[in-house]
Amino acid sequence: MNMIIPNDVLTILEKLESSGYEAYLVGGCVRDTLLNKAVHDWDVCTSALPHEVQTVFKDDITIETGIQHGTVTVITETHPVEITTFRIDGTYSDNRRPEHVTFTPSLTQDLARRDFTINAMAYHPVKGLIDPFGGKHDLQQKNIRCVGNACSRFEEDALRILRALRFSSTLNFQIDPDTANALLEEKVKLCNISAERVREELIKLLCGKNCAQVLRAYGAVLAVWIPEILPMVGFQQHTPYHAYDVWEHTIRTVEAIQPIPVLRFTMLLHDIGKPNTFTQDEQGIGHFYGHGAVSKEIAKQVLERLKLDRKTKESVITLVKYHDIRCELSPIWIKKQLRKFGTNLFLQLLEVHKADITGQNPNLLNRLEDIKKCEAMTKEILSEPPCFSVKDLAVNGSDLIAIGFSQGKTIGTILQFLLEAVIDETCKNEKQELLQYLNQNQHLFTIL
Repeated sequence: MNMIIPNDVLTILEKLESSGYEAYLVGGCVRDTLLNKAVHDWDVCTSALPHEVQTVFKDDITIETGIQHGTVTVITETHPVEITTFRIDGTYSDNRRPEHVTFTPSLTQDLARRDFTINAMAYHPVKGLIDPFGGKHDLQQKNIRCVGNACSRFEEDALRILRALRFSSTLNFQIDPDTANALLEEKVKLCNISAERVREELIKLLCGKNCAQVLRAYGAVLAVWIPEILPMVGFQQHTPYHAYDVWEHTIRTVEAIQPIPVLRFTMLLHDIGKPNTFTQDEQGIGHFYGHGAVSKEIAKQVLERLKLDRKTKESVITLVKYHDIRCELSPIWIKKQLRKFGTNLFLQLLEVHKADITGQNPNLLNRLEDIKKCEAMTKEILSEPPCFSVKDLAVNGSDLIAIGFSQGKTIGTILQFLLEAVIDETCKNEKQELLQYLNQNQHLFTIL
């Protein structure tokens, strides 16, 4: 293993060693190097105590990131580098963080406290790879395995349960059987973790390349924070349009759409209201009337629970509500949708449509053709000068005041009237034509 280390990071190692301390690169940077991935975060572990680290780097900018747990961050020209003293973690009473830590001179003891073997490796420019728990072998085998006793690791920090799923999803690794059994056994402890920490792991999980397999195998873990998914599991739809139960359909739609948080959350939640709206007609065909609106309300509760940012939450809620809107191959209809949703959200809605159909009945994928045609028409419309909002009109309030209308609500009403005329293709978005059209319809308005 030959690790390419940035000069400023190498300087940190050299400064610590020249001061008489051991120093190694550790954790994700070692793992990602072995996976031939770009390294974004550089972490160092050392035998130096926190105050000794501060002394070594007294001429540099340092931040007491978590000094009670032994971590000092050194700000270099290109990288903030976390430097943590070798430590042994004390007891965890809240499944989140140790009540205290004990510093140790042993690198092996420090590596033993870490979550997974693939994260419990260290590297030294001269000594090479230090791997006491078989992390390199697990990387080669594409295996997520806890260091030591899996239940103990998850009891210490329950977020590790979601981290195991996240690594399985993003790296396309399987989870070691003992680790898998332990995370299922300990999953309820996720209730003790903050929404913010859960949210960040869930976003990474949902956007991973192996997301579908993780959702399929470990939906019960997600249900600790999103119990609303449980009724979907095994819920048969009894309709020729669907070949799968609601949960399997959901998984397939998540997999089918781009790995963008807004879109992945939309597909995860788009049918979450189906079990609440199921009916069967006399022929035994299943129907889910109004499930979009019900799913929207449930999605809102879930996203608020996870404390997603306002913009993401609003986009997901809108996409969930309208995910089953019937597309029309009409320029006027498309323009009205562009006005209603905005360009980006409408294009995302079409992506949601495609993913939804992809996860339904494999024998009915021909329905994708209409969505693709709608996409093509939309892109053609967008290639022209836009007019989907009042601000895009060739006339404005000043123009209306100049011809005799007074300031106030009437101006806004007239501009909306003209916008509808342009979208309906009743008249072109040209100033003279709009004013002429308004003159022809001035009986609808009062000039004051």
